[in-house]
Amino acid sequence: MSVLNKIWTALRGGVREMGDAIVDSNGIRIFEQEIIDAKNSIQQAKTNLTEVMARKMQAERKVSKLVEDIRTHEGYASKALDQSDEALALEVAGKIATFEGEKREQDAIVARLTGQVEQLKAHIKKAEKLIADHERELSIVRTTESVQKATEQVVENVAANNSTLNTARESLERIKARQELKQDQLEAGELLDKEFAGNDLDSKLEEAGIKGETASAADILARIKAGKQ
Repeated sequence: MSVLNKIWTALRGGVREMGDAIVDSNGIRIFEQEIIDAKNSIQQAKTNLTEVMARKMQAERKVSKLVEDIRTHEGYASKALDQSDEALALEVAGKIATFEGEKREQDAIVARLTGQVEQLKAHIKKAEKLIADHERELSIVRTTESVQKATEQVVENVAANNSTLNTARESLERIKARQELKQDQLEAGELLDKEFAGNDLDSKLEEAGIKGETASAADILARIKAGKQ
């Protein structure tokens, strides 16, 4: 059982590492999608806000209508009293009380909706500011990633070019060495030709008795004596 638990733990660890790798490799895409989702949420919040504002406007219209009804019925009650019809005036007063009760309810609704509207507006403004900040950050991380990729590509190209240049330099050195060897061979051949040509001439001169005669010891001694006289 312990072995199975360890295997299961290892599998869960592998899945987590795989998930982390996917998240890391798609970080910018995920961040961008999260911003899009947040924008959609704000748009939905604005739609909800318009609904709340519409309900508030309806409640305010009801309040205005009730105020008008109360004022009108107060006039009716006053006229009934002028006619000494207190019973009718009392009945009208009861109607006014109903209107005032409804008005208090609508006033409470208006107050509650007003608070909700202000709260929603504050949340939306805060969210929009946060999204704007995230969009600026997204632009920065995109630019940073582009620069890093470009730098990495340049480094790879330079490394590849250096390898190519090194290979080309080696080839050039081999060519130069081969050419120098060929030049040395040509010069050596010329020297040999001259040397062999000179030896042939010396042989001909010696055969003709023009060159190559060696003075004898007697001749040398006679030359020395002549020099002393």
